[in-house]
Amino acid sequence: MEISLRDLMTVLHGMGFGALFMLAFSGAVAELYRMSAPGAPPQPSAREHKLLVLYLSVMVVFAWAAVLSGAYVVYPWYRGVAPAGVTDLADYPRQLLLSSHNTSGWHSLGMEWKEHVAWLAPIGMTMVAYVFAKYGPAIGGMRQIRAAVLAFVVVAFIATGVAGAFGAFLNKYAPVRGGATIHIMNGE
Repeated sequence: MEISLRDLMTVLHGMGFGALFMLAFSGAVAELYRMSAPGAPPQPSAREHKLLVLYLSVMVVFAWAAVLSGAYVVYPWYRGVAPAGVTDLADYPRQLLLSSHNTSGWHSLGMEWKEHVAWLAPIGMTMVAYVFAKYGPAIGGMRQIRAAVLAFVVVAFIATGVAGAFGAFLNKYAPVRGGATIHIMNGE
């Protein structure tokens, strides 16, 4: 059993950091909504607030890890340029997608989304964590700020979901392959 370094980094980027970030949204949205719901206690306890700030901070780390590993590790491999005369574009994902009218949309829409819009997720979640850390338990009484924070969480969730879906489809049509081979175990 083996995997290439580029495959491993792509999996770490998408299924590691990205998937954990997506999974964490359920807890964040539930807690933020609970605090904003009618009949909610006016202020969270200091312990509840501290745990939420820690939770949001871990989400921020996952978000930035996903975006930065995608932008600075996986993306340069994706954009690799084939040398003149190469006809097998399997090792050059961008050029492989652009070589066919049927797949060029995956680059022009899918990768453009991942390149630009996906940055909204870590930026938005950083703002959310900062606002909760700055205002402390007093944020419980600030309905408009809580609503704005919840809106940023929803935008970050949508940006992440679309980027993740495009990432899965892009990896299906033009996977980033190559690099050193890592042997995990030998077969029988």
